[in-house]
Amino acid sequence: MSGGVDSSVTAALLLREGYEVIGVMMRLWAPGDGENRCCPPVAVEIARRVAEILGIPFYVLDLRQPFYDKVVSPFIKGYAAGITPNPCLACNKFIKFDLLFRKALALEADYLATGHYARIVKADGEYKLLKGIDPAKDQSYVLYMLTQEHLARLLFPLGWFTKEKVRSLAREFGLPTADREESQEICFVPGNDYRDFLRLYAPEALRPGPIYDTKGRLLGTHKGLPLYTVGQRFGLGIPYGKRLYVLDKDVERNALIVGTMEEQGQRELIAGETNFISGHFPSEPIEVKARVRYRAPEKEAVVYPLGEGKVKVVFKEPVIGAAPGQAVVFYRGDELLGGGIILRADNGPQSF
Repeated sequence: MSGGVDSSVTAALLLREGYEVIGVMMRLWAPGDGENRCCPPVAVEIARRVAEILGIPFYVLDLRQPFYDKVVSPFIKGYAAGITPNPCLACNKFIKFDLLFRKALALEADYLATGHYARIVKADGEYKLLKGIDPAKDQSYVLYMLTQEHLARLLFPLGWFTKEKVRSLAREFGLPTADREESQEICFVPGNDYRDFLRLYAPEALRPGPIYDTKGRLLGTHKGLPLYTVGQRFGLGIPYGKRLYVLDKDVERNALIVGTMEEQGQRELIAGETNFISGHFPSEPIEVKARVRYRAPEKEAVVYPLGEGKVKVVFKEPVIGAAPGQAVVFYRGDELLGGGIILRADNGPQSF
């Protein structure tokens, strides 16, 4: 439970279906004496109030240290190394669906339920993970790391509802979270400015360096590679005649590569740490729709197995914003097949 409408309605729906429900909130790391936006004191009190209304036990688990070790520290180190890590993916993989999942089972719970907008179905003896029916809220992208073991013990009741319906249900249940706003920001970054966060926690990584265009011409000086990400609109006031975008980061030379809108796009990428929901790594190429960012459009692609948990993804048309450290996920219709972390992407002409 987070003190938000989604987890509150999840608990209420499960109670209505006859489950015995226990509410658990995670206390997560925040800089200094600050508050993590996922679990500030006000959210704890709201979640506690929801639990009282529903008549269920409520506990707060202190997971600050493992959250720092598995999510925050890799976030800092990743940006310092020139990649663009997604902390929500790390939180799901190592905290929610590993540490919290194992704690739930240790408490002899039959299931761990969350407010994610995705659907779990069982067909032909195998669990499948489907998109939530609300395309504006579907969260299957951040769940690609789940396994058959997970899906057998997870419940995602909200995957079958729209966000509007969930708020309506909260009002029907008399919950104080019905109109509570939700945050899409990085929970441990004050003000949601990751650049300021990196200036504080990784100042040594913010070394100025050269900016080149795709022909190798020196255009100016950047303020530190961690402050930029692939696909970002580039605005340093460099006279170029056209709007510039970040195309690549050359870590070895501490150089930023920029180009025009027409020069954007990657046709293939290599991904590692891959997971396939079925538990079976493909033995031959498979045709999929692939997504390289949480809100990016799906693109037709072919996934080629490379072994050692790696795949090559070749797109029918170039995709924009495929950045090392982000995830690429694979769909067949509404079904999420799996995904992995982008290790490198072919950025074509700017690799001079």
